[in-house]
Amino acid sequence: MLRRPKPTDSEADLLREQRSFLTSGAPSAANVVRRPDKRRGEAGEEEGHSGENGESRRDVVTIEDLPDQLPSLTPAPPKKSRFKASRVTFEDDDPEAKLDRHDTHISAVLSRIVERDISSSPISLPVFTGLAFPKVLHRSETSSQVPLSSVGGKRSIFARQIAAQRLKEGKTPLHGSPEDARTPELGEQNLPAETGMDTDQCDAAGGPGASGPMLVSGQGLRGPNGSGETMRIHKENQAKLQAMSQSEILEEQKKLFSQLDPRLVEFVRSRKAQSVLSSASASKSSEEHPPPQNVSRDSSSAAMLFQKPQEVEMEGEEEEEEEEGPPPPAVKEEDLPVKPQKEWVHMDKLEPEKLEWMRDLPAPRRKGTKKAMQARFDFAGTLVPPTEDLPTHLGLHHHGEEPERAGYSLQELFLLSRSQIIQQRSLALGTLANILSKARAGEFLSGLKGSVTSTLLDAGLLFLLRFALDDGVEGVMSATVQALRALLVCAEDEECLDCTFSWFRGLSAFPLLPSAQEDEDEEDEGLDESLREMAKEKEERKSDHDVARQDVVKGLLKMKLLPRLRYILEVVRPSARAVQDVLEILTRIARHSSSSATQVLDCPRLMETVMSEFLPTSWTSSRHPQSVYGLPLANAMKLLRVLASSGRHACARLLNSLGVRERLSCLLSAEPSELLLEPPEALRITTEAYRLWAAAAGYGQACKLYIDLYPALVKALQGVHTVLPPSDPLLPLQLHRLLALLSLLTQVTHTAGCHRELQAGMLSSQGEECPPPPPVSWGHVTGLQASLLGHLKGFVQSLDIPLQKDSGLALIPAYLVYLEGYYYQLSRQSCFRPMETLEELELLTSEVLLPLMSHSVVQGLIKNLKSSSVVCNVQPRHLGPETTPNLPGLACPGWRDRPGPVVPSSPFPLLTGLALLLETITGIHKGLSRKFSGLLLSEPVIGYLRSCSQATPNLSHTRAWLLRHEHHLIYLLLQLSHRLVPIEPQVAKHASLYHLVALVLLPWLLPGSEYLAHELLSTIIFSKDFISEGHSGGPEAVELGELKLHEETPDHTSLQTVGALLREACIQLPSIRGCFLTHLAHLESSVLASRDALLGRGPWINSHLLPELTGPTLPSDWPFLPLVSLYERTGVSDGGGLAVEELPQGALQAVTHCLQWLLLLEVWREESLKVIPLVAKLARLSCVFLSSSDLFLERPVQKLTWGLFRLLTRGSRLDSLDLNVPPPGLASFQDLYSALLAQYEAVSFGDRLFGCWVLLPLQRRYSVTMRLAVFGEHVGMLRSLGVTLQQLSIPIERFTSPPEDSLPLLRLYFRSLVKATLKSSWCPVLYLVALSHVNSFIFSQDAAAQEVETARHSMLRKIYYLTDEVLRNHLLLFRVPQQHLQLGFETYEQLPPIRAKRLGSVLGLQDGSDDKGD
Repeated sequence: MLRRPKPTDSEADLLREQRSFLTSGAPSAANVVRRPDKRRGEAGEEEGHSGENGESRRDVVTIEDLPDQLPSLTPAPPKKSRFKASRVTFEDDDPEAKLDRHDTHISAVLSRIVERDISSSPISLPVFTGLAFPKVLHRSETSSQVPLSSVGGKRSIFARQIAAQRLKEGKTPLHGSPEDARTPELGEQNLPAETGMDTDQCDAAGGPGASGPMLVSGQGLRGPNGSGETMRIHKENQAKLQAMSQSEILEEQKKLFSQLDPRLVEFVRSRKAQSVLSSASASKSSEEHPPPQNVSRDSSSAAMLFQKPQEVEMEGEEEEEEEEGPPPPAVKEEDLPVKPQKEWVHMDKLEPEKLEWMRDLPAPRRKGTKKAMQARFDFAGTLVPPTEDLPTHLGLHHHGEEPERAGYSLQELFLLSRSQIIQQRSLALGTLANILSKARAGEFLSGLKGSVTSTLLDAGLLFLLRFALDDGVEGVMSATVQALRALLVCAEDEECLDCTFSWFRGLSAFPLLPSAQEDEDEEDEGLDESLREMAKEKEERKSDHDVARQDVVKGLLKMKLLPRLRYILEVVRPSARAVQDVLEILTRIARHSSSSATQVLDCPRLMETVMSEFLPTSWTSSRHPQSVYGLPLANAMKLLRVLASSGRHACARLLNSLGVRERLSCLLSAEPSELLLEPPEALRITTEAYRLWAAAAGYGQACKLYIDLYPALVKALQGVHTVLPPSDPLLPLQLHRLLALLSLLTQVTHTAGCHRELQAGMLSSQGEECPPPPPVSWGHVTGLQASLLGHLKGFVQSLDIPLQKDSGLALIPAYLVYLEGYYYQLSRQSCFRPMETLEELELLTSEVLLPLMSHSVVQGLIKNLKSSSVVCNVQPRHLGPETTPNLPGLACPGWRDRPGPVVPSSPFPLLTGLALLLETITGIHKGLSRKFSGLLLSEPVIGYLRSCSQATPNLSHTRAWLLRHEHHLIYLLLQLSHRLVPIEPQVAKHASLYHLVALVLLPWLLPGSEYLAHELLSTIIFSKDFISEGHSGGPEAVELGELKLHEETPDHTSLQTVGALLREACIQLPSIRGCFLTHLAHLESSVLASRDALLGRGPWINSHLLPELTGPTLPSDWPFLPLVSLYERTGVSDGGGLAVEELPQGALQAVTHCLQWLLLLEVWREESLKVIPLVAKLARLSCVFLSSSDLFLERPVQKLTWGLFRLLTRGSRLDSLDLNVPPPGLASFQDLYSALLAQYEAVSFGDRLFGCWVLLPLQRRYSVTMRLAVFGEHVGMLRSLGVTLQQLSIPIERFTSPPEDSLPLLRLYFRSLVKATLKSSWCPVLYLVALSHVNSFIFSQDAAAQEVETARHSMLRKIYYLTDEVLRNHLLLFRVPQQHLQLGFETYEQLPPIRAKRLGSVLGLQDGSDDKGD
C-alpha cells in the first residue's frame, strides 16, 4: 500500500515513492484531460483539430468524485435560495451545460483554469544603466529622494524608487498625467461649504486627492489611458459645477440626498473626512494655500465620529451642574514625547486619532444636570462616583469610552470576560461576581436606576457564565463559579433559615420556585394525564433562553450545569474557595424544588464525589490546609441536609445508598475537639450533622442511630451549662450546635410517640400499606425529659445573670418546643398516668412557666412584639436586596440591622414555644388555663392583636417564610383564648377582638397550614362564645336602629327586620359551620398532610418541603363559597339558560346558611370583609339570581338578600362602589350585568328584590353601557320592572344627577316615553329617570354641537305636538324629583318664562311660514 509523503522525507525518498507509484499502475487522484470550451467554440480532443488552429491549448484540471451538492455548513443552517423555486428544469438537461449556465459550484474554480489575456497590456523595458548589478535600495534614500505627495498615494518602496528616478530624468511619473500638476481654478473656492462633503471636487490644499477625484480612481478601466479617462470625467464634473449657481448646487444636493441611500452618503462623507485628516498632516507647505472653510468643518465632523456615546444598561444620577470645558486641541508632531523618524517603518504619517491615548487624562467632568450617566465599578464591585478622581496606578483607567473616568462598565466587563487573555477573563468574571454580591445585598438601590441583577440577566449573564464554566483554565473556572455563587446564593438567607431551624416546624421551608410558573401550573391543573404529558413535552422543547427567562435555576439545569460541576470537583480539583462555592450552589439548586433535588441526586458520580472527597470516614489532621480534599466540610453536610428535606425517598437514598449513616456515626460519636479539625469547622459540621439527623428523624428514619449513639447524646447534653463567655467567637457556633441537638431530640420523641400507633396499625392493616413502626419506642426517650427539664429551670434562673441572659433566651424556646412534643405524645401513650402527669404539669407551671412569663426580661421582649411583626409593619420595605421574579430569595441581607422576627430582640421564638406548650398542657390539665390569662390580657399582646386585625400583609417569597411563623403564634394565642373565653370573664371582654383576628387570619394562612384553617373553622370562627353580640342584645340594637326605616317604608312591614334575621343566624351557627366545612371538603388531603406535619407524625410525612407558594390556603372571599360553588354547578350558561332543571338537594339550605353568615359578618364583623371590594360582594351575591329560576323567590333567601341589599346600599357604601373596576374572577361587571338582564326578563315575574338589583347599576355615575343595554337590547323588561320609589333604598338623585350627556341614550329615553313602552305605572323609577333627563336636555341652555342642538329642537317640537296630554305635561312641566310624592316628582303649574321663551323660539322657526300662509 502506498504511503503519504512525510515532512522528514528527503528528495531521494520522494523519487523512490514516485517510481513505486508508477510501477504499481494505481490510478491517480487527478487527471489532466482536454475539455472543449463551448463559450469559445472549441472542439474536444476527439476531433483533434485544436492544435492545428494555432490557438494556445489550455490545461483543465478535473477531480474525480467531486460532490454534486455543496457541502453543508455546520452548525449554520443551510441557506435557502429565493430564486430556486422559480427556475424551470428538465430531466434531459445536460449537467455540464447547466453547470456552465449557473457557474456557482466549487467545480467552476477547480475544473477550468484559464490564463489571463495580456496581449493588450503595455510592456515597460527596464532602464539601461552602466552598473553591473542594480544598486541596493535603502529606506532612507528612497524617502528622501521623492516626496510622498508626488508619488500619488501609498506606494511600495520599489515604485517610489522608480518614480524618483523618472523625476530625476525630467519625466512625469508613470501613473500620472501632465494635467495632474495643475492647481484647481479659483472658481472652486466660491462653492458653498455645504457642498464640500457631497460633491466630487477636491480642495485647493495639497494632499493625495488634491489633483484628482476622491471617489473615482479609474482602477477598473482597462487600457493604457485609464487615468486619463478618469481626469476627463473629473474635468467635466468641475465644469458643470462652475457653470451652476450656488442655489442650483444646493437644489441638486437635496435631490441627491433624497435619491441616494443614506449609507452611501455617509460613505462619501467619511472618504472626504479621511482625506482631509491625511492632508492636514502631510507637510507644512499647505499653509501657503489656506483651505476652504468646509475642511475644518469636515475634520470636526469626522472627529465627532469617535466621541459618540453608546447606550448603557445601568445609569446613575448626579446633582451638580455640568461644566464642560473646550475640546482638547488636535495632536501635533511637536506635542509627541518621541519624534517619529523617517527610517521607522510606517511611522512617516501622523495619525491623530491613534495618538489620543498618549495625552494626559482630562479631569473628571462635574455632572449636575440630572442626566443619566454610565455606571462604572472597581474590581471590588463598588460603584465608582463619576466625579471621583482616582489615581491611575489602581488600574481602573482604560482606553474605552470616557477614558477620564475610572472603573469598568458592565458592557466592558462582558467584553473582557470573553477575551483571549486569561488574566482579563479572570479579572472580568471576578469583578462581575463582586458586583453581583453587592447588588444582591441591595447596595446599589440608592445610587442606580433599575436593578443590576435584572439588567445582567436580561443581557445574557447566565449564558456568559455557562460558557465561561467550560473554560479549560482553572482560574477562569474558579472565577465563574464565584460569579455563579454570587448570583444564586445569598449567605444571609441561608443564615436566617439556619437560625429558624430549631423553631416550631423550622425544618420545613417553601421551595424557591419563581412565581412566574404559577400561570403555567394553573393551566395544567384541569388536564388529564395524557395532556399533562404533552405539556411536559412542550416544556422540554423550550429553548434554554425561554426556560432561563422564567426560571434561572431550571435554565441552568437544562444547560447541563450539574455534570460540569461534577467534572470540576472530580477532575479539576480546584481551590478550597471554589469547592465551597460549588457546594453552596448545589445547596441552592436543591432548595429550588424536590425535582431539582432529585436531579442533584441522580447526576452521575456527583454525590459519590462529594461523599468520598468532602465527607470521608477517616482523615488526618492538618493546620490551615491548602486543599479541602480529603477533609469533612460543613457545607457538604448541609447539602445532604437540604437534599434530605426534599423528600423521604431522597433521605432514604442518602442514608442507605451513599453511606450517610456511617458519616453521622463517625462525626457525632466523638466530641468536636476530637475530630482533628479546626474548632469552628468542627462545630459547624457537627451542627449540620445533628440537623441532617433531625430531618431524617422527622420522617421516622435513622432512629436506630439514636439507640447506638445514646451515650454520645447524653454526654453532649451534660455539657450544656458549660457555655462559653459572650466574648468567645465560638459561642454562636456552640449555641447553634445545642439547638440542633434539641431539634433532633424533639423529632426522635415525636417518632417514638408514633411507635404504638404504627404497631397497632400494622396489626390491623389486613394487607393494606402501612408504615412500619420505628425501631425507637416511647421507653427509649422518657429518660431524657427530666434532664432537659432541669436544663430549662437552670436557663430560666440564668436570666438574672447579664452574661448568660442572651444564651438563655436563645436556648429556652427549643426546650419549650421539646417539652410540648413530649407531653403531647405522652398523653397518647398506653402508659399515660393522668394523676401523675397533672401533678407534674402543675409543678412545671409554678416552677418554670409562670416565673418565665413574669420575668422582666421576657416582659421586655413582649413589648417588642408589634415592632418585630411582619404582619403589622406594612410600610414600604427597606432598601433591601434585589430580587428578580425568575430568581426568588428571602430578602434577608441586613436582617440584623432592622426589626424582625429573627433578630435577638424578637419575642417570636420564645412566645411561639411558650404558647405551643400552653396549648398542650391546658388540653391535658384544663384547670391550668386560668393561670395563663395574663398573657392574653397583657397590653402588648392586646395591642398586637388589634394591629393584626387592621393589617393587610402582602404575600411573596421574601415575606412568606416569616409570615408562616407569625401565623403560628397568632393561631396559638387564639387557641389559648378559645380555652379561656368561656371560663374567664376578663378574657371574654375581648372575645370580639379574638374573633375578628381569627376571621382576618383565616385567608392569610399559607400552603402547609390547612390544618390550622380547619381548626379555626371548627372552634373559633363559628363559636357563639366569640360572637358576643348574639347574646348581649346585639339583634335588639339592630332592630332599634331600623325602627325609623320601617316607619318610613310601610310597604316593608311584612318583612322581618335585620335584627330578627341576625337572631336566627346566631341560633343556626352550628349548622352554618357544618355547611362551610362541607364545602371545604376538597381540602381534606391537604388538611391531613398539614396535620401530620404540625403534630409531628413523622412516619406519615412525605417531605419537609412545603407546597408551592401559589397563594393563601383559602380565598379572601371564602364566606361566599357556597354561593359560588352552587353557581358553578347550576349557573347560567352563555345563552342565558340554566344548566340544570332543578336545584341539587340541600342547595336551598346551603344558600340560606351562607346568606345568614354574610349578614352576620356585614353587621358585626365588617372589618373582616374589608379585603373584598364592594363590587366583588355584589357579583358574588348575584349568584342568588343566576343559579336558579326560583331560588331568589324562596322566603328565607328573599328576606336575607333584602337585608344584605340594604346594608350594601347605605350612603357611605354606595360612594365606595365602583362598577368600572372588574370584580375579581370576572372580565368586567358589564358581562355579569348582561346575564342578570337576560335572567330578569326570563324568570323574574316582576320580583321587587330582583328589580332593585337590576336598578342598582343604572345610577348616573356608572357606565352608560349598562343603561343602553336596558333601553336598547332589553327594553321589554320595562313592562315588569315595577319597583316603587319607596321600595328602592337608593336616593333617586343618584339616578337623575348630573344630567345625561349621551345623545343615543337620550334618544332611547325619548322613544320609550313617546312610544309608551315606559310608563309610570309599569316602571316608576326609570319613568322618573327618563323624564328628568329628557326635560333637562330639551331645556338646557348650554352651548352644544349642531347635532345636539338639532336633536333638542326636534324633541321639543315632538313633545309640543304630543296627543298624550299627561305625558306632554310631565315632559314640559317637570321640576325636581320628590321621592315622597305620589308621582315621585314635582311639576310647575305653568312653564317658567325662560322655558316658554325657548319653546316659542323653537316653534316659531317652524310655524313662521305657516302663519304667513294663513
